[in-house]
Amino acid sequence: MHQQVFIDGPVGKIEVFVEPHENAQGIALIAHPHPLFGGTADNKVVTSIARAFGDLGCITLRPSFRGVGGSEGTHDHGIAETDDLLAVVKWARENYDETNERPLYLAGFSFGAFVITRLAKVLADAGTPAKRLVLVGTAAGFVTGARSYTTEAVAKDTLVIHGDKDETVHLANVLAWAEPLDIPVVVIPGAEHFFHRKLHLIREIIIRAWR
Repeated sequence: MHQQVFIDGPVGKIEVFVEPHENAQGIALIAHPHPLFGGTADNKVVTSIARAFGDLGCITLRPSFRGVGGSEGTHDHGIAETDDLLAVVKWARENYDETNERPLYLAGFSFGAFVITRLAKVLADAGTPAKRLVLVGTAAGFVTGARSYTTEAVAKDTLVIHGDKDETVHLANVLAWAEPLDIPVVVIPGAEHFFHRKLHLIREIIIRAWR
């Protein structure tokens, strides 16, 4: 069962849903889709990713972006949201990784994946990189109903998952972003943006990649 906690962020409280794990093998932070289009930490793709990391023995954290749930502040197109996630990482390390031995994993879905690429760059530039990333339905290029995203470069071992029928972020966008980075993309046939009836495949892909 998850716990709802509130931590201090740059402009107020950040709501985080934490699922602890005894003898945790790592810490996984999972970011949710676009707040202005109904994205929440309870999104089924987000909770599916969290369950996969839970199965792998990780403590999982699902923060709510600004203006969602109990999180304070207003939407900032991923810029200030990056600072908020940085505060969540700091809190997680202080509370669950006092010896600095547990690896930090970052994951995100859609807009959340975009923000995770920004967070990963900040952490890497600071000399405290995440161990590995999982990006699902990554917002890259022009996104239907939203705007154009300049998604950051990520490490070559990043796990990128996308649906070939994604109507929000076309697969071609993600391939164009991944190609110069030499990052493979795991394509789920028949999956659209929210992976209806395909959520179990996301969990299986993540678990196989870790084991």
